[in-house]
Amino acid sequence: MKSPSAAASLTVADRRALAAVSTGAAALSLAGSGFIVICYLLFKELHKFSFKLVFFLALSDMFCSLFTIVGDPTSGFFCYAQDYSAHFFCVASFLWTTTIAFTLHRTVVKHKTDVEDFDSIFHLYVWGTSLVMTIIRSIGSDYGRPGAWCWTELASTGKVAHLITFYVPLWGAILYNGFTYFQVNRMLNNATRMAVGMGDRSNQFDTRADRKAFNRWGYYPLILIGSWAFGTINRVYDFVNPGHKIFWLSFLDVGFAGLMGLFNSIAYGLNSSVRKAIAERSEMWIPERFKRMYTTWLRPRGQQENELVSLIVEGQK
Repeated sequence: MKSPSAAASLTVADRRALAAVSTGAAALSLAGSGFIVICYLLFKELHKFSFKLVFFLALSDMFCSLFTIVGDPTSGFFCYAQDYSAHFFCVASFLWTTTIAFTLHRTVVKHKTDVEDFDSIFHLYVWGTSLVMTIIRSIGSDYGRPGAWCWTELASTGKVAHLITFYVPLWGAILYNGFTYFQVNRMLNNATRMAVGMGDRSNQFDTRADRKAFNRWGYYPLILIGSWAFGTINRVYDFVNPGHKIFWLSFLDVGFAGLMGLFNSIAYGLNSSVRKAIAERSEMWIPERFKRMYTTWLRPRGQQENELVSLIVEGQK
């Protein structure tokens, strides 16, 4: 979602540069998240509950990026629709990451196998919270003004509403995901120490595989931080110093925020399950001399790589 304060008090050239960066980053995210959505729809073997959560994350990212790109600031209706739609789906995006974290924690730490029972609750939580935050977001908003973007906020009430309805749940999601990472990390450390102490090589192998998968998942909370750290700083600075914009900060804001969907699609979506599904359908079209190099990247060696999507609900179809 674009910065609500990046355009004010900047030159025309600065605003054009920021618009180009924002559109380019959102286009990359649209392509990445759209690819994950297409894979889920095409490959039936991905229709597991675990990857279903990734699908809805990618779907939210896709629409967030789409509505970030489209919109007409000269039209009040389309400007209104663009800003509200982008806000709704961007909030939904990072809320879906908390459902994945919850599923991981409940399965790995609490050893529960009832995560599929939370399907309806997850949808109510994500879409309901996104809708409420979007409605509250309208307080003090001034849409349809002439300008480069639809999301420029001049009124202090609009800035406060944006902080409350976007950045508060955003950093709440970051803290929750970080807490979940800490809990699962501690559990895996204890399991590793027990396996080593008992000299159980099979368990040591399993815990090493889980550790490899979890080390990768440990970067996922950093995606939200990396995507929105500059946006948060920009928001706070704009609130404290209204009318004094910093171009380089706004540049980093719109650039990294726009890439959130791409980061999510790579981290959550491009796992061994997806690569294997692609390899199985595309090998017949690859020339023999390129097939070995191609399948080395797409197909995990030996058993399927134990990654987050397989780890959180192992065996649930």
